Amino acid sequence: MAFRKKSTKNPPVLSHEFILQNHADLVACVGMFFVLGLMFEGTAEASIVFITLQHSVTFPAAEDRATESKFLYYYGIKDLATVFFYMLVAIIIHATIQEYVLDKINRRMQFPKPKQSKFNESGQFSVFYLVSCIWGTFILISENCLADPTLLWRAHPHNMMTFQMKFFYISQLAYWFHAFPELYFQRTKKQDIPRQLVYIGLHLFHIAGAYLLYLNHLGLVLLMMHYFVELLSHICDLFYFSDEKYQKEVSLWAIVFILGRLVTLIVSVLTVGFHLAGGQNRNPDGITGNVNVLAAKIAVLSSSCTIQAYITWNLFNVQLQRWMEEDATLQAPSVKKKRTKGRSSRKGTENGVAASHRVDSPHKKKEKSS
Repeated sequence: MAFRKKSTKNPPVLSHEFILQNHADLVACVGMFFVLGLMFEGTAEASIVFITLQHSVTFPAAEDRATESKFLYYYGIKDLATVFFYMLVAIIIHATIQEYVLDKINRRMQFPKPKQSKFNESGQFSVFYLVSCIWGTFILISENCLADPTLLWRAHPHNMMTFQMKFFYISQLAYWFHAFPELYFQRTKKQDIPRQLVYIGLHLFHIAGAYLLYLNHLGLVLLMMHYFVELLSHICDLFYFSDEKYQKEVSLWAIVFILGRLVTLIVSVLTVGFHLAGGQNRNPDGITGNVNVLAAKIAVLSSSCTIQAYITWNLFNVQLQRWMEEDATLQAPSVKKKRTKGRSSRKGTENGVAASHRVDSPHKKKEKSS
């Protein structure tokens, strides 16, 4: 993500530079079409598909209990429209944070160009991970998952979601889908695009997998642990960019990172490998959420183990690169001292011959004249 400089010249309309500078306004105009569609009877039904959650089921209240009717949700094809609309919202929020927060900090701190893109990336992810952790923790508390961990494998009904659970997953999918056009809007370097695509694709794959397999509670717990570790990572990076004396905090984060990976693997194995094994179904049906079969469990476990191994491998590579950079910076002053010392010792020599023994030295001339 490059540091954008506003020029006094207005670029041509719909040109490349015009779209990059005004992409948030253009996206906001597209989103307003769906909002304005709610005002007219002919378009309200279509606009509702994009703005509100679809595929709901109403459970009437019991006669012997003074409770209200309960609305639960399942996934369907209309969710793609909802994800698209909230992807537009994510682009607008991304641009707002970039322009009114991160760009101002960049101007004040005057980071060099290599640090600007990394600072912007860490700043955006820090905000997203912080909001997601608070939101996800609130859902876990409200649905009693922390007090009763058995809900991770016995959520009832297994093929339904509450409003806040479905809205959370829709928002997560929308955010990670919005990251694809942001690679263009933020002028991401070509050498960084493959790394970003892998990072985005892995998140989309696992979030969509938990959503489609109705492993909502398990997926939410794993996401919270993953997001918390990533939040600490990007916060440490922000402190490191502001002052490199915080390198020790970055090293401490590596320990927390490894512990987070281990806890994630333990929760995945215990939930999927053991507790779901008792209720295995012989007739899988993806439409009704009846996917508790051996093949699905092996796929979930292998996917979880693979992503943890991949992230840990990336951590080792990043830490190794930082250690090499630190060694290079520490060795640079000693090399300079050796060079200056060598130059000073050679001041009295020329081509390896001492000046006092040269043929045309003043000392020799004096002896000849005598």
